[in-house]
Amino acid sequence: MKSKPILKGRGAQNNIHNRFVELSHEMRDDFLEFCEKEGEIADNNKTQYLNVFPKTIVNKVKSPDVAMSYSMNSYQGCEHGCIYCYARNTHEFWGYSAGLDFERRVLVKKSAPELLEKFINRKNWRAQTIVMSGNTDCYQPAEQKYKITRRCLDVFLKYKHPVGIITKNALVLRDLDILKQLAKENLVAVNVSITSLSEDTRRILEPRTTTIKRRLQVISELSANGIPVNVMLAPIIPSINSHEILSMANAISKAGALGFGHTIVRLNGAIGEIFTDWIKKAMPERANKVLNQIANCHDGNLNESRFGVRMRGEGNIAKQINDTVKLAKMRYFKDTTMPVLNKNLHEQYKGGQLKLF
Repeated sequence: MKSKPILKGRGAQNNIHNRFVELSHEMRDDFLEFCEKEGEIADNNKTQYLNVFPKTIVNKVKSPDVAMSYSMNSYQGCEHGCIYCYARNTHEFWGYSAGLDFERRVLVKKSAPELLEKFINRKNWRAQTIVMSGNTDCYQPAEQKYKITRRCLDVFLKYKHPVGIITKNALVLRDLDILKQLAKENLVAVNVSITSLSEDTRRILEPRTTTIKRRLQVISELSANGIPVNVMLAPIIPSINSHEILSMANAISKAGALGFGHTIVRLNGAIGEIFTDWIKKAMPERANKVLNQIANCHDGNLNESRFGVRMRGEGNIAKQINDTVKLAKMRYFKDTTMPVLNKNLHEQYKGGQLKLF
């Protein structure tokens, strides 16, 4: 039987069964012309933005091998369509599929700035860096319309509170004015995600994201304006981008990054099925090799949940990747470090405000 052609402009190629509920929702039209701008025929199933009304916005991160203590996400689901994204699994809790629904149905939390302000004004709160995009990108295409991230940055600036950002979208430069004010008081750090220097690879791995050239320009512009930038070379996928570690490290160093982190891909939950379906369509000649090498990094499985092992993998292939990362850091980032953000200003600010009452 002839296989279906790959769906342009999307990462996932279908909707898989939701483990928790059956899908029974309708979609409305909201056309995104991104792929036409890149000369491709886009998937014409329109993206839907759905308002949701959470009671809280800041989450305590309990994972011991994640370098953040608190995160917040103004959006659930993401149009970027990165095929490997671990956040896909969370869409099932909202009643949707981790496949195409994750990319086509984006949940919008318009009340995020007010919820953030309420959270950091609690009497017992002691400032800790809150990371925007612990799950989905705070500068994904929806942000251009809703501007929730910008409003949250205003809150962080108002209360002199440290904030981290993770993004792969050049839209972050729209908020350069606020970021510069935060950076003057050592209150912000930006993490830019880069998975390849090849546009061909980027286009199929992350179909609706900013180009690699533009991301390198983002690093340069942020750095030139005194905003510290770390890069996430993540995930490293054997036989797809693992050979690029040194060249990526060299490129981001030249662009002005102060360091980088990495993870080895793991395909937990629904992502294993989604990724397997995708790679057999997008890279049929390499599919079995890539899947076998990913499994080699995780004791014969595509998924891995063990703390301390899940991010770095184990076995010969994982060791080769991790050793290359060590070499890249020694070669290109021997004398640079990311700053520790200032937690004291918020305490001083809050203390001063309280004295007024």
